[in-house]
Amino acid sequence: QVRLVESGGGLVQPGGSLRLSCTASGSIWSITAWAWYRQTPGKERELIARITSGGTLNYADSVKGRFTISRDAAENTAYLQMNSLTPEDTAVYYCKSDLTPRTGWAPATYWGQGTQVTVSA
Repeated sequence: QVRLVESGGGLVQPGGSLRLSCTASGSIWSITAWAWYRQTPGKERELIARITSGGTLNYADSVKGRFTISRDAAENTAYLQMNSLTPEDTAVYYCKSDLTPRTGWAPATYWGQGTQVTVSA
């Protein structure tokens, strides 16, 4: 059984930085892509960053130049470095992984439990 566990959220002042981590555990054959989403009350979950196994990067315009997604393939972990945070970045942040649990199996999507990021003075 695959599980994604996030960490690193919390309270930060405007202009500050945080780094989120997301580690996949369990039966993992390969990971195709990692992504980070965020969601605020009453709004849909928003894709903000994605990285593929080949290193292709995609960012939402709202975070481009401030956030950086990366991964450690050996550790089955993805990171989201968030700099120059503003109150508008306050949200619950979720990681997602597209992965294949066992060779020959179909790939599937897994989500982390979410971690709260609050940007406030």
